[in-house]
Amino acid sequence: MSFWNCYKGKKVLITGHTGFKGSWLAIWLKELGAEVYGYALAPVADMDNFVTCNLQNQIHHFEGDVRDAQKLKSYFGHVQPDIAFHLAAQPLVLLSYQDPVSTFETNLMGTVNFFEAVRQTSSVKVAINVTSDKCYDNKEWVWGYRENDSMGGKDPYSASKGCSELITNSYLNSFFNKDGSCLVASARAGNVIGGGDWAADRILPDYFRAVKKKQKLMIRNPFATRPWQHVLEPLSGYLNLGAALMLKGRDFTGGWNFGPEDTANYSVKELIDKILLINNIGGYTTPEIVEKPHEAVLLKLDISKAVNLLKWRPVLNFDETVNLTVEGYQDDLNGGDLLVKRIKQINHYSVKAYRNNIKWAI
Repeated sequence: MSFWNCYKGKKVLITGHTGFKGSWLAIWLKELGAEVYGYALAPVADMDNFVTCNLQNQIHHFEGDVRDAQKLKSYFGHVQPDIAFHLAAQPLVLLSYQDPVSTFETNLMGTVNFFEAVRQTSSVKVAINVTSDKCYDNKEWVWGYRENDSMGGKDPYSASKGCSELITNSYLNSFFNKDGSCLVASARAGNVIGGGDWAADRILPDYFRAVKKKQKLMIRNPFATRPWQHVLEPLSGYLNLGAALMLKGRDFTGGWNFGPEDTANYSVKELIDKILLINNIGGYTTPEIVEKPHEAVLLKLDISKAVNLLKWRPVLNFDETVNLTVEGYQDDLNGGDLLVKRIKQINHYSVKAYRNNIKWAI
């Protein structure tokens, strides 16, 4: 059992458990022996990880909107969780241009409502808000952003994540700053990939949808670089952070970056080219230059704080990240017991971390 058995027997509440990362987190926590409770909107599509893994029958599933403050508080009061992870969000940049009001309502007031629910539920000892690498004021410089760099964001999604971080810091310093109060942290991760993600306007779901239709993928920004990481990488960071808060306390509150090594940023084109070497199906085209909504071209995180203080570090190199991701999508397309296959990947990842002497796996 990894993460020092911190989650075994604990009640863990996840907002956004029907989403991509939230559903993977629910699976892992259940494997760690936690009693998992989820509060989220209904899943969007039949291919969503929550649906294909039949998580509705594996954990305590409750449907609700994080914008509904009273319903969320009531659910916290009913569950009386020990630990809470906030992943419920509007997670798409392009959708934030189409519906900025809903994006801000969900990502700002959802965060406020989450911390209000935590504040009024004395059982909660640890609360972690999961935001995004896009929370930073991105100047597209070549070095990675550190946790104390300025929040910002040009598009509504990125701005909303910067605001979510400011809200977290405000609650930490205003309401959770005394001994005995809930320990609050935020976690910022980059472009997360892996089987089970079928959201719109994301590069890998779009690629595998094109494969299913026997079409070529049109890439909007082929030379945009991103800190690609398999979904299990940031999740191991979130779980490590939660365990550190439980075991060591207030020194681990505040913001934390989780991403690949500094040299591991790759372009969208390099990612798809690597997949084509493995999958050898499909292809891509690039559109002629047209006016389009702003999306960052260069974005990197500095993970030295997590490496040095949490003793967390990435487990997978780029090739392994892509291989595990392709395997996950092939599992999606081939069907079968997806939950068993997801657990197999978690176990494979954990064993590799153990063999690399990574602290949380020992």
